[in-house]
Formats: sequence, structure tokens, C-alpha cells
Amino acid sequence: MIRSLFSSTSGMQAQQVHLDVLANNLANVNTTGFKKNRVDFQSLFYQTLKSPTVSGTTGLNNFAVEVGNGVKVAATRTSFANGILQETGQDLDLAIEGQGFFMLHLPNGEVGFTRAGSFRLDSKGYLVNADGCRVLSSKGNASPEKTVSLDGKDLKYIQPDTEELVVQIAADGTVSTEKNSSSPPIIELANFANPEGLQAIGSTAYALSDVCGEVILGQPATDKNLGLIRSGFLEASNVSIVEEMIKMIMAQRAYEIGSKAIQTSDEMMSVTNSLKR
Repeated sequence: MIRSLFSSTSGMQAQQVHLDVLANNLANVNTTGFKKNRVDFQSLFYQTLKSPTVSGTTGLNNFAVEVGNGVKVAATRTSFANGILQETGQDLDLAIEGQGFFMLHLPNGEVGFTRAGSFRLDSKGYLVNADGCRVLSSKGNASPEKTVSLDGKDLKYIQPDTEELVVQIAADGTVSTEKNSSSPPIIELANFANPEGLQAIGSTAYALSDVCGEVILGQPATDKNLGLIRSGFLEASNVSIVEEMIKMIMAQRAYEIGSKAIQTSDEMMSVTNSLKR
């Protein structure tokens, strides 16, 4: 009976984490560039009460008796499926059609990655995101105070050469202005052998981890395995409300079943304790 209590408890705890993930997905249904998460479950170890054997006299198989000990959350995984592109008409609103991430210079000095392309120019003319983090590219035109590198390449800021703040960005990431420049800056994209290895750090941004694998850095629309940039568009969240609501109902039912198993186990133990009377 005690085993059933702990098994049911583990199931309820796992479904609570599942519900937390679903709630976060639904909360970010309108967040630009947001990528939904899902939960992977894994059964806990089994206790073998009887090992499988073959009878030496009859030759019959005696199968094992094994009892599980519940479930645990093995991982939360991020789906990087593309969201719908929504037209905004703003030249500095960028969406990636295909694979890849914009690179940002995070406040801690590290390189961040995002699909949210709601950019603007700050007071010094640098291309920044909504949090003021500057966009990075190895083909930028403004060097940071401290060296920032990725995959052996030094990264720079994007600072369009313009006085009227009229900037146009092509599908290949080329940043052009009203002044014709012979070597305009180019917004590059980054991709990874295992994008699911990226670690979410909030503000729709991700940080590099050891399990991301090989880093692919290149120019949009020209380099292999990289998408192209759509100016005047933003990528919407890839969360499907209907799908998340269905999963929420399933999580609720699983949670109720776990609580019912605990209640039943408690009633059965009460019957056992009353036998001496």
C-alpha cells in the first residue's frame, strides 16, 4: 500500500510540472518569437519481486514479477517550429523564414540568441532589441569595447550609416541606408546541430550550452541550413491554444486519477487496520 501512495504522489507531482509548462505556453501565446515547451515523462525504477526463470523439470517459463515506483519528469523540450509571420510594416521588424537565430550582446557580456526580431535604433544608432541588447554579427561595422566571439569569429555591432534613420534590410541581411555604402553591415544568423540544447534565459532569448553541438554562423538566404530575413514582419508564437487546452485537460484528468489512487490506498489501509477489531 505504501508503494502505491508514493507512486501516485510522483504522478501528481509530474502532472503539476506538466501544468506549469502548459500554463507558461498559454501565457506567451502572443509573445513575439516565443517557442512552446513540452514535457517528457519517464518511469522510475522497477522493483523485481520475482526474477524470470525457466523450470528445469517442466521447461515452462516463469515470468518475472516487477512493480514500478511511479514516474518522473525526464526533460522539458522546446519546439522550434516556425510561427506565423505577421506583417507590421515597420522596416526594423524582422522575421526569420526558416532556420536560424539573431545574435544579441547580453548584459552579462555573453552572446544570446533569439527569434524575436522587434528591433530599433538606440540613441547612438546601434540596432538593438526591445531590451536594448545590441545585435551582433561578424559582418557588423562597429566593434564593441570588449571582444565578443562565437565559433572563432569576432562579432561586431550593427550601426547603420544614416542621419535620417531610414534603414532597409534585405532578405540576405544586408543593411542599406539612404547613403550608398560600398561595404554595408550584414545581419548574420546562427544555428546549431542541436537547437534544443539552447538554454532559455527569459526575454525570449537563449544561451549557448555544451549540448548544442556545432555552431553554424552565416549570412541569411545564402548559407546552407539558414533561413532568410523578412523585413516588415514579426514571427508570432508557435503556441496552438487548442492543442494546449487539450493537453491541459489530459493533465487535469491524470492528476485526478493520482489523487483517487491515494484515496483508495488510504481506504484499503483503513480496512486492514480495522481487522484486529
